[in-house]
Amino acid sequence: MIYETVNDVIQAEARLKKAGFENITVIAPPPEYRSGCDLSIEFDLIEQVSILRTLETNDLAPIDILNISTDQHRPTQICALKDFGDYIMVRAANMKITCDKKTGQIVNISGGGCSDVPYLAREMIGQKITETRSPRDIGYTLCAYTLSIAFEKAKESL
Repeated sequence: MIYETVNDVIQAEARLKKAGFENITVIAPPPEYRSGCDLSIEFDLIEQVSILRTLETNDLAPIDILNISTDQHRPTQICALKDFGDYIMVRAANMKITCDKKTGQIVNISGGGCSDVPYLAREMIGQKITETRSPRDIGYTLCAYTLSIAFEKAKESL
C-alpha cells in the first residue's frame, strides 16, 4: 500500500496492528514510487478486503495498492543485522543502532537526517537496550520510527 506521507504509513500500521492484523510489514516502496524518505505497507493479498475496510473506516485508505509479483519489482526490506563479534549493529532504513552483545549497552546511534537524531542518541547511548525507552516513545520523526524498528530487532537479537 502506498501512502502520501510517512506519518500516514505509521498511523495505518498502528491501526492495523491494533485491529489484529499480524502479517503486515513496513517496507521501502518500489523505486518508481519513492520521493525521498518513503515507507509503504506490505500485506497478504488474501487480507486486502478486510484491511481496506479497517483503514477506510479510520480515514487511512492508501493512495495506491500495488501487486508486486516478481522479485525484480519487489520492494526492499528496511531492516538488516550485522554481527561484529563483540557488537551487533542493526540498520533500519538509514538509522543504525549498535550494542555490546555481552552487556546489552547501546554504544552508538547514527544515520538519518532528522532533527531529533542527536537527541535520540543522547538519550539512548550508554543505556542498556532492555532498560531504555523505545525511540518511538522519545521522538516523532521518520528517523525515530525507523530507529525503533532497529531497536526492537536488536533487543530480539541479544
